[in-house]
Amino acid sequence: MYTTIKDFLKDWSLESEGTLKVFNNLTDASLSQRVTPEGRSLGFLAWHIVGTINEMLGDAGLAVEGPDEHAPVPAKAADIASAYEKSSASLVEQVSRRWTDASLNEKVNMYGEQWKKKTVLLALIRHQVHHRAQMTVLMRQAGLKVPGLYGPSHEEWAQMGMKAPE
Repeated sequence: MYTTIKDFLKDWSLESEGTLKVFNNLTDASLSQRVTPEGRSLGFLAWHIVGTINEMLGDAGLAVEGPDEHAPVPAKAADIASAYEKSSASLVEQVSRRWTDASLNEKVNMYGEQWKKKTVLLALIRHQVHHRAQMTVLMRQAGLKVPGLYGPSHEEWAQMGMKAPE
């Protein structure tokens, strides 16, 4: 749980950098990749991550710039990555300017419950990590390179001249 804005921003910087690595490896053709015909597409999951920034923090009282959570998924992967970068930068600006360490314990109405602001920030990061992990599976199925996030990916071991652990 976050006790300072600085700690959240440090975590957000790391996680948003990882999310951009994933988004930047998507192709326009890969956005339609699904596990099952009724499952969520790779493009939907990426766009859901983008839309949730504005949705969650908007509900928590911040005016984060970004697409509406129900906006249609763009056809171009670069447009998703660009929207994410803009929303992420707006999030950093809004949290830095409008919230304080002390305000992290204030409660806001989230999904019919009372959450502390620090809980909102933690949920946003966990939500992003959860869907980003789903995306990496779909990326493998689509034949895309998966970037390492918390360590080298399978492909990155070879680039380092090492054999990937089995």
